[in-house]
Amino acid sequence: MKRIVSVFLAALFVFAAVLTLSACGNKGITIAIPNDTTNEARALLLLEANGIIKLKEGAGIAATIRDIVENPYNVTFKETEAAQLPRVLQDVDYAVINSNYAIAAGINPVEKSLASEGAASAYSNIVAVKEGNENSPKTKALVAALSSKKVADFIAQKYGGAVVSVIENPGDGFDATVDYAALNGTKISVAASPAPHAEILAVAKEILAEKGITLEIKEFSDYVIPNNVVNDGEIDANYFQHLPYLEDFNKENGTKLVSAGAIHVEPLGIYGGKQTTLDAIKTK
Repeated sequence: MKRIVSVFLAALFVFAAVLTLSACGNKGITIAIPNDTTNEARALLLLEANGIIKLKEGAGIAATIRDIVENPYNVTFKETEAAQLPRVLQDVDYAVINSNYAIAAGINPVEKSLASEGAASAYSNIVAVKEGNENSPKTKALVAALSSKKVADFIAQKYGGAVVSVIENPGDGFDATVDYAALNGTKISVAASPAPHAEILAVAKEILAEKGITLEIKEFSDYVIPNNVVNDGEIDANYFQHLPYLEDFNKENGTKLVSAGAIHVEPLGIYGGKQTTLDAIKTK
């Protein structure tokens, strides 16, 4: 009887040891990604470009974690509101973060990102207005100020490549077709995220002030309210998103917002939390 018990205990010990080793061997990594439709797809495409996953053919900008067909490194994905990604970074192995939220959290994208998508023009941040207002004097004056050389120089000097102007031929900040005398004394209100959008708008504010126009910058920390207040007519324009996101938002919410002009791009980046290099994915 004792022999049987001894053999049973020995077998149980070996089984437990095998389970422990198996669990350790299968322990994957966790990557936090944005949970909104277009930015989640951007994050997954960036991870695919770096050999971490493979998406089904044609998934593109509509990709979600359900479109992953190969996950060789046993990655677990933590879908998180984009604005909260810097806060959860320390709790995960990696996070894919929008540059504006990295900057706002004091994370330098140029120095800290382990990989980035580059200056992809499809994701240029735009000035959005309610449909029908894209050619109004206020909108044209705002876009002209943001398309100026003064703003382009500010972006280059302030962000050092973490934010990139997409204006090909920056002007003096004024639109020749606008009657600025008629706008003297008026106010243009813009909803924006704190960084870099509100910071860039502060430069445009100086330009518009030269013509007696007051630029009122209202900061928001989410991706929903800035579109709703413009659609409802409470605010003239917003400046925080790229066109694919806006198009998806319109589709999902029945809003009627359009782009009045593209100003800059913020490359999405992979940042290390518990890990310091991407090589750790393959060895963990």
